[in-house]
Amino acid sequence: MALLEQVNEGIKQAMLSRDKVRLEALRGIKKEFLEAMTAKGAAGELDDDHALKIIAKLVKQREESASLYRDADRLDLAEAEEAEAEVYRSFLPAQLSEEKITEKVKEIISKLGVTDIKGMGKVMGVATKELGASADGKLISQIVRKLLS
Repeated sequence: MALLEQVNEGIKQAMLSRDKVRLEALRGIKKEFLEAMTAKGAAGELDDDHALKIIAKLVKQREESASLYRDADRLDLAEAEEAEAEVYRSFLPAQLSEEKITEKVKEIISKLGVTDIKGMGKVMGVATKELGASADGKLISQIVRKLLS
């Protein structure tokens, strides 16, 4: 089932169970999906890879908001943001461990024959495509930088 269909089904279930937090989070996902589908240059369709990137972006936004709320001593708002982030995470594939990412990046580096930091862009391009939503881009970047320096 496509992610958009899963979100629509989740909205129905959240309405039936009167789960307001989940309902609001799912409506937020659907809004972002619809905006992406109707954006200039979009074909009116949304593939799962693009949908996963949107959800990952939403998770990061919620985590950053929760962090800011915690710094401002607004625990009630921080908990609400974390609850939404948790709903978003349920749609993402399991995140790879740092060891597995390092292993995969080493394979990519040897396959491309990159030896110095100048080839970081090539490695990052291939790594982000291959690892997709199962690894955070910032973590991939740190690992690539560490291995190439």
